[in-house]
Amino acid sequence: MTDIPVRPEMAGFKAYVPGLSIDEIKDRYGLTKVIKMASNENPLGVSPLVQERLRRDAALAFRYAQAGTPVLRAALAGHLGVPSSSLVAGNGSDEIIDLLLRVVARPGVDNVLAFDPCFSIYDVQARLCGVEFRQVPLNGDFSFPLERLADMADENTALVFVTNPDNPSGHACPAAALADLARRLPRRTLLVVDEAYIEFALPRDEYSVLPYFSSIPNLVILRTFSKMYGLAGLRLGYGIMPEWLADMLLRVKLPFSVNILAERAGLAVLEDEAFVAETLHVVHAGRTELAEGLSALGCEVYPSQANFLMFAPPMDARTLFEELLRRGVIIRPLDSYGLPGMLRVSVGNTEENREFLEKTAEVLRGHHHRHS
Repeated sequence: MTDIPVRPEMAGFKAYVPGLSIDEIKDRYGLTKVIKMASNENPLGVSPLVQERLRRDAALAFRYAQAGTPVLRAALAGHLGVPSSSLVAGNGSDEIIDLLLRVVARPGVDNVLAFDPCFSIYDVQARLCGVEFRQVPLNGDFSFPLERLADMADENTALVFVTNPDNPSGHACPAAALADLARRLPRRTLLVVDEAYIEFALPRDEYSVLPYFSSIPNLVILRTFSKMYGLAGLRLGYGIMPEWLADMLLRVKLPFSVNILAERAGLAVLEDEAFVAETLHVVHAGRTELAEGLSALGCEVYPSQANFLMFAPPMDARTLFEELLRRGVIIRPLDSYGLPGMLRVSVGNTEENREFLEKTAEVLRGHHHRHS
């Protein structure tokens, strides 16, 4: 890479590899029907209220959105009970992660901490910013070694990222333990708790750090509209953070990164209590059904507070993943997380969950016959 004019940080980057698309799999295997349970999307799709609002507001697409997304921030403030001056909306919570790193962490001086494995965007964005990325391995059961994480932080640790509930395991840590971690960190270190899946945790109040927000000055919370609210394709997320920090982010954030239809959709889905209640019902029931079904098939299933399950099948994980693809079911292999023996399946609707379990049983039976 010596002779191309790019920053030295660019060495060794590989593109993010998303789950395969439905059309790719249809073409590859000549299938008419494919179900995707790979990306933790909402099993109900898009709220009917949102669809109606998007149709109504489509004619606004020629307008710039309001810089800083004030209407959505005001609605979220009411919804969450935090001041709107503590909120920053972004093009997915990914944008907030990127902004935090660029605003807070000093290139070549600071470091950022996370667990291993973790969401790859923390790592990619930190390294692109020229900030050292350090990781502490999760415990064997995928629970959080919070003591070790706290011990790794030094006065140059700018940010500590913790995803809770965690991806890909679904493990969730009680909020009180994360509040203690925040208090133990060096004075200028921010604890960033990524609550992308918090809506699915039961009971939510035990796991969300939101109740601690006003009393812990170094706490940042990330939330998204991609999972529970079914807006992954519109890219909408937000951060809840100290007002001084929100002010800094809003000064440098690209002003129109949240598009006008994403903001309208966000406002609509916050009103749609029926859609949220139904999503919760479908996810909790489906999570139980999948966990029981997979366990009965001899898989080791990890307890999950998210809208997906991680499991270790009683055969080669990659082979099971590929055999399911051939049968029109897309799930997520976890090699990229350093977990080649594990797979992750998103909770689908009743029909998708049933189909996934049937096809998995079929592959495992075939494997068992060949090897017995």
